[in-house]
Amino acid sequence: MIKNKDLLDCKQGIARFSYEGKVRYGLVSGGRLRLYEGSPFSGGKPGKQTAPLSKVRLLAPCRPSKVVAVGLNYKAHAKEVKKALPAEPMIFMKPSTSVIGPGEKIVRPAISERVDHESELGVVMGRSCRLVSPEEAEDYVLGYTCLNDVTARDLQARDGQYTRAKGFDTFCPLGPVIALDLDPRKLQVKAVVNGETRQNTNTSDMIFDVYQLVSFVSQVMTLNPGDVIATGTPSGISPLQAGDEVAIVIQGVGVLSNPVV
Repeated sequence: MIKNKDLLDCKQGIARFSYEGKVRYGLVSGGRLRLYEGSPFSGGKPGKQTAPLSKVRLLAPCRPSKVVAVGLNYKAHAKEVKKALPAEPMIFMKPSTSVIGPGEKIVRPAISERVDHESELGVVMGRSCRLVSPEEAEDYVLGYTCLNDVTARDLQARDGQYTRAKGFDTFCPLGPVIALDLDPRKLQVKAVVNGETRQNTNTSDMIFDVYQLVSFVSQVMTLNPGDVIATGTPSGISPLQAGDEVAIVIQGVGVLSNPVV
């Protein structure tokens, strides 16, 4: 059994977890969690009470009202799928009902014959964000998490748009924590399936960086505290089968691992 501490690669992060029958937030500090008084998304702060990291069940680190995802945002991935680099970000939505946490099952829908993993850096908003510039965007970001933009690839091709293919329940694993104080422009991003690395790149290959994306989305819609932006996947997407274990690994954040059924 993988221990919680082995999933984390952050110097400081915020976890959401179940402990002694309650769902709480905590600030990761060494092998313990300083429990929040309230929520980090509504002004709550870590208090004096602690919980052992080894005794909690990690959950999705936030409960977004929406997940705004970005298509085709890595140069190598654009080359892989033989598409020109976009002139501006292409965005779509994943419903909040698609979100699951570490260790929860990704369920392949019966109507799809090909379900792919997509390793992505998730941007977690810390406060309400509307009409901000790229230079202002960092002030609105709480931190970063691992995200798997699970996709029914055959349905995506059939529909010509992304809502059904990317909107199934369980199709947006998030976690294990929200890492704080990271530079999102130079992080290694990997997808590992059954121990085999399938995707491996750096966020420096992004076409539009995190702050450009936050600004772009904020021109369209208000981002609420806890909302997530999925920043696009690198090259190397591949199908998942029932019985697989897929892990999204991001430098400075940690490991998000989920079984496939």
